[in-house]
Amino acid sequence: MSEMEQLEAIANELIRTFDILTPPVPIEWMLQNPRDSMWKKVDINQLSGSFLNIREYYSPRMSMARLLARHVASSEWGKSRGLTTILMRGEDHLRAFARMLVMPSDMVSTLTAAGQNPTTMSVAFEVPEDDARIRLHELSHQRL
Repeated sequence: MSEMEQLEAIANELIRTFDILTPPVPIEWMLQNPRDSMWKKVDINQLSGSFLNIREYYSPRMSMARLLARHVASSEWGKSRGLTTILMRGEDHLRAFARMLVMPSDMVSTLTAAGQNPTTMSVAFEVPEDDARIRLHELSHQRL
């Protein structure tokens, strides 16, 4: 299994652990309501404005998704699944994992073929279109 496939499996397992069934994935809620053996509750009101990327309407959600990815990786839950080791390989892995968290493959696969486009996914998952485009590209390469 490739590292990206491992990340996909971990992301889907995390989403199932939080009993999330439909988009948009509640990233902020997840940060504030960790399950046992995960991170300490995050007070998102304490985050500085410089932390959040605000280039596009949904860009702050991607910043929060990367924060969630870091918390998952440093938790006992993430460590026990080898997530810390994989994400240490670089920022690209962290960004990919964050995209997997906000646009889980299990949820993307339930969209109609017509719905699997950057514009529709941007609205459904509340992510920037560029991130939706990258995610679709990642998923299409995994299916090869």
